[in-house]
Amino acid sequence: MINIQSFVLGPVQTNAYLLSNPETNQGIIIDPGMNPKSLIKKIADMDIVAILLTHAHFDHIGGVDEIRKLKGCPVYIHDLEADWLTNPKKNGSARWPDLGAPIVTDPAEFALDEGQTLEFLGIQLKVFHTPGHSPGSVSFLYDNHLFGGDVLFKLSVGRTDLLGGDHNTLLDSIQDKLFLLDDEVIVYPGHGAKTTIGFERENNPYV
Repeated sequence: MINIQSFVLGPVQTNAYLLSNPETNQGIIIDPGMNPKSLIKKIADMDIVAILLTHAHFDHIGGVDEIRKLKGCPVYIHDLEADWLTNPKKNGSARWPDLGAPIVTDPAEFALDEGQTLEFLGIQLKVFHTPGHSPGSVSFLYDNHLFGGDVLFKLSVGRTDLLGGDHNTLLDSIQDKLFLLDDEVIVYPGHGAKTTIGFERENNPYV
């Protein structure tokens, strides 16, 4: 049985997700954002085997280096945003200095790509490349749980006015990939409340 816990982190209220297997005391983290104290407290005695990034905007990567150094775990990101981790202009942290210092992390150890299957904690996560909010945005599907970053929100979609964003590309990602999933798939977004694919397919005014 995999536990899924969310942590709302940092000034932009970014959702970080901890997937853990209580039998092995292992976990993976999706999008460790800024000011990750509550998350770090939770994983104090846990073996973290990977950090997975849906994309490299500053509010999703603020806790990467602190947790990686603490737990000695590798980081996974799509190649199109590999250099965003080391570039505050690209990850956006240089644009909003009032929210915190520029964020620079070490490069990721592994690249993500469309159709890839990751195996951790005795489960599989399928990788979808879902660009539009950013060029290297990806979504992770485990069973009927979708971790979509800032692609699809409850009754909304991700913004496309940042570096590499494109509204039509975003809508294509949602229609051609995410909306092909089953109605009951639960969407865990980068901000705000959970939703389902079926609910968004029927009610989302942007798609």
